[in-house]
Amino acid sequence: MPAVAHATQSEKRTAFAALKAELSAQNRRRESTKPTLASAIPELDRLLCGGFPEGAIATLEGATGRWSVAAALAATTTRRGLVAIVDDGSLYPPGLVKAGVALERVIVVPAKKALQIARAVDILLRARICRLVLMPAVALRDAVWTRLATLAQRSGAVVLVMATRAGAALSAVAEMRVHCALERALMYGTHGVWGCFAGFKLSVDLRKHRFAPSGDRAHLDAVVR
Repeated sequence: MPAVAHATQSEKRTAFAALKAELSAQNRRRESTKPTLASAIPELDRLLCGGFPEGAIATLEGATGRWSVAAALAATTTRRGLVAIVDDGSLYPPGLVKAGVALERVIVVPAKKALQIARAVDILLRARICRLVLMPAVALRDAVWTRLATLAQRSGAVVLVMATRAGAALSAVAEMRVHCALERALMYGTHGVWGCFAGFKLSVDLRKHRFAPSGDRAHLDAVVR
């Protein structure tokens, strides 16, 4: 009879935890061989096993900080290719410039209604000219999200959905979900009247990942330039 049958409950829990950790490490190594789009933020790319998965839908969620992360990703991407942004009116180009985005390599498509946004993303993915497509989260049928996920896979692009919180249909098709939250403000000099706002510290949680456990976290500094 195997020795494990005589192990105590504590030893079984320890062995199970060790096995779970090893399987997680193997999955992370396997994921590292998959193509990703790096953000050039070391802490974030380590959390995401290299970056955002190419050929898939991913979400950036939360009330604060998600556009700082998206801008950093767009800045890195425009050094080598094109980025498309489907703008529902919330886009602030000067902020992208400060983050290092090359605006001459950005395609901006104005669209406010859900079906207009979905159609714009559909056309961009079929054209296969952009490595990254940024879009706002909108209420779409499951079939529409599934079609966009299929088109992303065929084109090899990253579709990054900006959402305060992902709904059920979006969560189901997203290969990765990342949540940003404000930890504290960063200040230059002394606090109070003579202090100067420098940015903020973000807590970034991994809500969903195909090969990594949910719950992992990174801490980032979003600095105003």
